[in-house]
Parts: sequence; C-alpha cells; structure tokens
Amino acid sequence: MQTVNNDYQLKKQAAIISLSVGGLMLVMKTAAYFITNSAAILSDALESIVHIAATSMAFYSIILSSRPADKSHPYGHGKVEFFSAGIEGGLIVVAAFAIIYEAVRGIIFGRELVQLDTGMLLTLGAAVINLVLGWFLIRRGRKTKSITLVADGKHVLTDSWTSFGVVAGLLLVRFTGIELLDPLVAIAVAVNILVSGYKLMRVSVGGLMDESDAETLDRVVEIINKNRTPEWITVHLLRVMRSGQMHHVDFHLTVPFYWTVAKSETFQHAIQKTLTEGLENHAQVLIHLDPCLPSCCRMCSVPSCPERSAQHEQSTAWDVAALTDRPPYQ
Repeated sequence: MQTVNNDYQLKKQAAIISLSVGGLMLVMKTAAYFITNSAAILSDALESIVHIAATSMAFYSIILSSRPADKSHPYGHGKVEFFSAGIEGGLIVVAAFAIIYEAVRGIIFGRELVQLDTGMLLTLGAAVINLVLGWFLIRRGRKTKSITLVADGKHVLTDSWTSFGVVAGLLLVRFTGIELLDPLVAIAVAVNILVSGYKLMRVSVGGLMDESDAETLDRVVEIINKNRTPEWITVHLLRVMRSGQMHHVDFHLTVPFYWTVAKSETFQHAIQKTLTEGLENHAQVLIHLDPCLPSCCRMCSVPSCPERSAQHEQSTAWDVAALTDRPPYQ
C-alpha cells in the first residue's frame, strides 16, 4: 500500500510540473508568434494549448485512477488513463488540422514576417525546456507504471522536436529570404504531430478494448517458468488485462486430481503471491484449478504419482504461445 501511495504522489507531482511548464511554454510561444507573425511559430503555440488541455485531463485521470476498487468499479478506476491518452491524441489531431488551415491561408494570402531572430530565440528556449520535461515525464511514467504520464511525456517530446523543426525552418527563411518556407514548415509540423496523435489514440483504443499486454505477458511467463515445479502439470488460457498500473492476470492450472481442496488452495495462494510480488504488487491474479486427466500423464513429471497411467515422455515448452492456448491434452 505504501508503494501505491508513493507512486500516486510521484505521478501527481509530475502532472503539476507538466501543467506549470506547459503554461510557461504557451506564454513564450504566443509571444514569439505576435513578435514574428510566423505561421510555423503559430503552429507550435497551438500545440502548447493542446498540451495544457491534455495535461489538465491527465492530472484529473491520475487522481481518479488512484481510487481503490469499489462496488461500481470492481476492477478499479485505472482505465481512465486510457481515456486521457485518447483525448490527448484527439486534441493533437485537431491542433494539426488547425495548423494546416492557418498554413494554407498563409500560402494563399501571404504573411509579413518580422523580428525573426527574437522569435527564434524564444522558440529555441521553449524547445530545450520541453526536451528536458518530456524525458522527465516518460521516466517518471515508466517508474510509476502510468500510461498517462508516458503519453504526456511523448507529446511533450513531440512538441520539443516540433519547436526545433520550426527554428530550423525559420533559419532557412532568415538566410534565403523565401517566406513561403514558413507555412510549408508549419504543414510539415502538422503532419508530424498527426502521426503522434494517431499513435496515442491507438494506445487508448487498444487499452479500452482490453488488448493483450505483450510486455506483461512475457513477464508473467518468465515468472511462471522461474517458479515452475512438477506439480504445475499444465498452464493454459493465460490472459492479461491492464487497467492503469494494475494488471489483471488469470489462467487455468492443471494439478493432480487426487489433491485435497485444502492442499490445492494452499498451492494456489502461493502461486498468486509469487506472481503478485513478481509484478511489483500491481496485480490481481485469478487461477482456475483443473484436475489432471489420464491423457496428462505423458507430460506430467510429478514424482511417485500413485495414479500414473503412462510414463512421462517430454516436457512442453512454456512460452507465450503455449500458455495462452487451450490445454495441450485435449
């Protein structure tokens, strides 16, 4: 419980830092736009507005996702983080189309660019600050298993690279005198953040649709193989669902049919404890025990089994493909 509380405080602190820095970036980029009248810098400023809106949503989702499971939400509130990532991705897409609209207007009607040097310095400063912030958010998000912070960090890094691109484009304008490059850079920025927005929305939809978590599946299989004993006759129908920082793991485990209920339950609880600790206590594990059948004997290595009807032939490789499939003895 102490670990969960510490993670919540770390996530909350990171969200506040992100929101505060986002406000500063918006001020710097808006000032740069009014100084220069640049469509490229305007595109950068629009993305900062999106960042503030998305970070506000992220802050709310972090608070909500930290609430424990209740009668209305028996699996907890963690999935709100997928909503947050999806909304952030959607806002990025909206901002991208707004940038394209302004850039096309610039191409058609033209823009008079002024004081580019000052505007570029402000934008470059914002890019460096966002670069540091993005790395910080991703690192903090991975440490606390927060999808929201990782998504926010990736968005901030995209914003940073966008700003560097804007500065590079304006340098070309500055030294070539070709002002048409300004709206063209803005369109390039828009295409780049469209891709970023799509990726965030893809993660959101996958999470809300309970898409299999490949990374956690690999980890669970690794823990199972590390702690496997002969009494683990087969594991099958393994499933993993992620909800915020919590992982919901369930699978079928075949054990000797002649075990008592008490012995089976003790064995089951020990496995649940091992898996939960292996996933840093961010897991709920449900195990369905199946009694072994005569057809299991050839893959069973339980020593001195009093009911064996066939000799043990070979042990089946326990990888993700095998453990997520149906039982091999059917």
